[in-house]
Amino acid sequence: MSSFYTLMIPSLILLTILRTTLFVGAKIPAIIVFGDSSVDSGNNNGISTLLKSNFAPYGRDFYGGKPTGRFSNGRIPPDFISEAYGLRPFVPAYLDPMFNISDFVTGVCFASAGTGYDEATSQVLSVIPLSKEIEYFKEYQQKLKAYVGNQRATSIISESLYLVSIGTNDFLENYYLLPNRRSQYNIDQYQNFLAGIAEGFIRTLYDLGARKISYGGLPPMGCLPLERTTNAIIGGQGAACIESYNNVALNFNGKLSGLIGKLNKELPGVTIVFANPYYALYDMIAKPSIYGFETVAVACCSTGLVEMSYMCDQYNPFTCADANKFVFWDSFHPTDKTNRIVSYGLYNEILKHVFPN
Repeated sequence: MSSFYTLMIPSLILLTILRTTLFVGAKIPAIIVFGDSSVDSGNNNGISTLLKSNFAPYGRDFYGGKPTGRFSNGRIPPDFISEAYGLRPFVPAYLDPMFNISDFVTGVCFASAGTGYDEATSQVLSVIPLSKEIEYFKEYQQKLKAYVGNQRATSIISESLYLVSIGTNDFLENYYLLPNRRSQYNIDQYQNFLAGIAEGFIRTLYDLGARKISYGGLPPMGCLPLERTTNAIIGGQGAACIESYNNVALNFNGKLSGLIGKLNKELPGVTIVFANPYYALYDMIAKPSIYGFETVAVACCSTGLVEMSYMCDQYNPFTCADANKFVFWDSFHPTDKTNRIVSYGLYNEILKHVFPN
């Protein structure tokens, strides 16, 4: 996987980052997470929404075999990144009543499944908008200061690694599904609209003390099992990926990469890496046997064609016995094994060099 992640940062930006941070020697005290279902560790459990996964068979390969609200059979990327840095092997959700500020000192997740950059996206399934995730982060900072003191809290906030993964829902659950945004923007204009929100979000994180950010892009969203199924039903093309969606993902990732290069120059003391999952995930889809996978076009859960959330419950008789043979757990989300490969690839290729522990 040595070539996948080097494609994610323009070489000059990466060289600058390495020169300025490799020898700092700062320890990563915590992992702080923002985004959507790709990184939500259970916040949707605490809100009124239909988009939940806190029931079997979700979590069957997590610790204790229990569902947590993660959209996977096991762990999600922040969990693996946290473990790689020698922290807790999972990042708790901020709204999980089982955890409190003493648990959040070494990591906390504010992400909400189904959300996006666009506030209209979060309204589709009544989930937490990105702006509210920021409000929770502000609240967390106050609790942290009260718990560990201002000086240590300030150090934790500035030295922590911030993981951000968001954007897929804006396209698949909003722009391509509902008419409103399509009537306002063509696809390139909508990408620019989202990129503008992304810039404002990063600047807000910076103003709130974040200095080390791993910023995710879009996956090959046209290859998700749900989109392959849609393609087969509408276009009669079997289980083929929707290449137009993949091209949108690549184009938007290019915009994000340019934005990150700009902000690295403009924001003093910040280091942002573009931790784009596209190429690593696409390689697994294109060459599954190399990674020990057998199935990519359908997911493990149920028929693997369209099911997600409550359609993937314990009463469905078709769920696969071994999720390790599948790239995708449900029609939208990767398996624990896929998450592990992507996460450790990211850590080994970029994060441990740019943000050493």
